[in-house]
Amino acid sequence: MKNYAVLTSNMQIATANKHEARKLSVDKFLPSLIDFLQNMRKEKIPVIHLQLAYREDDPRSKESFGPYPNLLRGTDAVSLLPDILESSDLVIEKSRDSGFFQSELEETLKTLDITAVIITGMQAYSCVQFTAADAYFRGYEVIVNREAIGSTRQEDTDRALVCMSKYCAKILTSREIYKKLGIEESYDRK
Repeated sequence: MKNYAVLTSNMQIATANKHEARKLSVDKFLPSLIDFLQNMRKEKIPVIHLQLAYREDDPRSKESFGPYPNLLRGTDAVSLLPDILESSDLVIEKSRDSGFFQSELEETLKTLDITAVIITGMQAYSCVQFTAADAYFRGYEVIVNREAIGSTRQEDTDRALVCMSKYCAKILTSREIYKKLGIEESYDRK
């Protein structure tokens, strides 16, 4: 039997509000993401937020990020969007695009006996895609929720979905994921 966890990538104040095009992209998929996360929590499926944050000794900690001075750990800029965070969720800090690189993600998944991950968030062509590939390399079943990811540009999301589907992940809608998990009857979908 598969044990699932949902991963969100970079759903933070600064990353979601970097510039107007990014805000529009996030606004487009955020309602689907929020709904999906709520339904997964009802099923007791762990939700793990991958939070991009740099330490002070990282040269990237000095770079501005849109209207924010940086993505320095502990600052408001790296705070998760309040609409996606609940007290039962886990938050794992990461310093690179992949959620697995020098983070506690793999150890956490092993502790929870997780065998499959459902990836959501942004940017589809970088953080989502690299986390999906690294999960695949580590032997996890990888699902990407096509309705709960995004990039600043739609063509980048589309290209990432094609790449992941050919290489490392199943690309499914929320409804298809509910069906795969055997819970489609629990949620009245359009």
